[in-house]
Amino acid sequence: MFTRRQTLGLIGAAAASTILPQVRTASAAQTTLRIGWQKFGVLALARRTGALEKRLEAKGVSVEWNEFTSGPPLLEAVGADALDFGVTGDVPPLFAQAAGGNLLYVGAYRGPAAFHGLLVHKDSPIQTIEDLKGKKLAYKRGSSAHNFALKVLAKAGLSLSDITEVDLPPPDAGAAFKNGAIDAWAIWDPFFAVAEADPQTRVVATSEGLLDNWGYFLGNGTFTAAHPEIIADVIDELAKVGAAAQADLDGTVKTLSEITGVPADITRVTLTRSQADLGKVSLFPDQALTYQQALADDFYKLGVVPKQLNVSDIVWRPKAS
Repeated sequence: MFTRRQTLGLIGAAAASTILPQVRTASAAQTTLRIGWQKFGVLALARRTGALEKRLEAKGVSVEWNEFTSGPPLLEAVGADALDFGVTGDVPPLFAQAAGGNLLYVGAYRGPAAFHGLLVHKDSPIQTIEDLKGKKLAYKRGSSAHNFALKVLAKAGLSLSDITEVDLPPPDAGAAFKNGAIDAWAIWDPFFAVAEADPQTRVVATSEGLLDNWGYFLGNGTFTAAHPEIIADVIDELAKVGAAAQADLDGTVKTLSEITGVPADITRVTLTRSQADLGKVSLFPDQALTYQQALADDFYKLGVVPKQLNVSDIVWRPKAS
């Protein structure tokens, strides 16, 4: 099983970036696009290639990158006007909207079908989802793994009251899983793929067939209103980066492996899962809105978010040029 140090290696110095006050606040004359990123996917590739810097240079816009370990603190920064743009899974925007954050859905992408996994130790007595009853299940509350965990439990007729919920970010969850402090772990790639490759780990379930694994790009509301052309350029460029990466998987495996520190063979697993396609980047589509509203309704009914949300209230619809 991987060590805490190895798990932290996936995110490098990311933990330092999750503290909101450390993110520089915007100046009155905004000429810098402040991006929050995580070590996976198209945004990580764009950072490595400098694609956004090249695209925006002609507009006199520079790019500042801030790294995060998960979506909740990233969107806290976007919603608090400390970042202008970021990427996250499906659940963090619900909590950000419920908290009144100043942010908008500006784009979307589709992740692999098995982007999430439910893990136990090889010799665990947990053989089926039903066996989770009474056990300690860890995931980062407010992350996409939160949604995955709820869907897994519901599939077996269980709810949060049937398990002991343990709220841990990936590095801490990885350490707790290794030392046996938790019974099961719901997690996303590349953490999922790293753990899955360990012979002492067993996969009980994946997200394939349970959820659609939408991911989202969100913009700060004030920045997006003031600079819609920049946001449109960013989404368009990310789609190009994704398409190019998908067309050269060997090169993409090598690059992402260097970015994340995850071995190339494991990185290839994350990029070749069913329905994986880095080029599936677009402005926020109606299909994503339907999915996200249903998720918001479910989380309200379950008491996970404190209020009924109308997702369309914070969807950016750019004017036709």
